[in-house]
Amino acid sequence: MTLKASNLTLARGGVPVLTGLSFVLEPRAALILRGPNGAGKTTLLRTIAGLQPAVEGEISGAADQIAYAGHADGLKAMLTVRENLMFWAQVFGRHDITPALDAYALHPLADRLAGTLSAGQKRRLGLSRLLVTGCPIWVLDEPTVSLDTDAVAMFAAAVRAHLAQGGSALMATHIDLGLEADVIDITPYRAMTTLRVGASDEAFL
Repeated sequence: MTLKASNLTLARGGVPVLTGLSFVLEPRAALILRGPNGAGKTTLLRTIAGLQPAVEGEISGAADQIAYAGHADGLKAMLTVRENLMFWAQVFGRHDITPALDAYALHPLADRLAGTLSAGQKRRLGLSRLLVTGCPIWVLDEPTVSLDTDAVAMFAAAVRAHLAQGGSALMATHIDLGLEADVIDITPYRAMTTLRVGASDEAFL
């Protein structure tokens, strides 16, 4: 499935942050966002994921096909690792969590409560949720935060496998994952105006 963004203008707290941004993400491809902190990478990813509206422009080809991983790991602290994955699998009408446990070496932690995990273990569990969704498009905001070198390699391997199976990935990261990926620097698309255009995204801030 092809994800297409056309002439997007995006705002944070009602203030435009990006304007005139377009891109196409094809199946089996990865696109990496670059730009300084505060440039609008998170705003763009949240908009693509459907968590806030664009001010202008169009996003097509992504309805109900996106799995999003943001800064929060999206875990239920009082459920075990296994129970967390089973919960998310059932949300998406799926049942097999074994590939997710395998990909991030979570079998030894399967019966641990998520709330007792280290930051890196929580991140591995949070990212493993992508594998139980069945969604072809992954949208990822700094996915390697809290990961050690071995876990970064697990993540890169999971992305490669996803791409090989026909999926795609849009991510903001400063880490070289060793992936064949196009890079888009969002700096030239930063909006110059500070005029408020509405506050429809404030509930998500």
